Amino acid sequence: MVSLRMVMQMMKLALLLSTALALTACDGEQTDPKARWTDTAAPASAPVMMRWYTPDQVEAGAALYAQHCASCHKSNAEGTPDWKVRDANGKLPPPPLNGMAHAWHHPLDVLRQVVRRGGAPVAGSMPAFAEKLTPQEIDAILAWVQSHWSDKIYVIWHERDLAASRGLQATQ
Repeated sequence: MVSLRMVMQMMKLALLLSTALALTACDGEQTDPKARWTDTAAPASAPVMMRWYTPDQVEAGAALYAQHCASCHKSNAEGTPDWKVRDANGKLPPPPLNGMAHAWHHPLDVLRQVVRRGGAPVAGSMPAFAEKLTPQEIDAILAWVQSHWSDKIYVIWHERDLAASRGLQATQ
């Protein structure tokens, strides 16, 4: 027969072992928790993630991007070199969309909103496309844009997008 004292000791031992196991499962290298939101935070060995869009969307998005976006954001999505500097009218010029600027900081719903409503709400000069593009066409353009993002950038963006969909702040 097992005494209550022995049961308590076994529970303490089990708790101690599970704590030790949890600690050894952690990577010994601890970083600033906010660093995971930078474009350099994802480890080089980060797994390749399936993206939300299809190859057909990327293909359709290429033509739509060329027609509606390339004149400002450039054909390879490189944007304006000094995209952070306001022009004489106080407007921000077209930023890069290829993963080199801030587009990857925003969840998919925000990116869709910016395309629909234009850049005016965020001090930009991009026209609104809600009357020119369907939601499916906007998604195709965003698919083409995100196809230019590295896997590393996409993984970080995806984590932010998931956090936003759960109502969480991206910077904890």
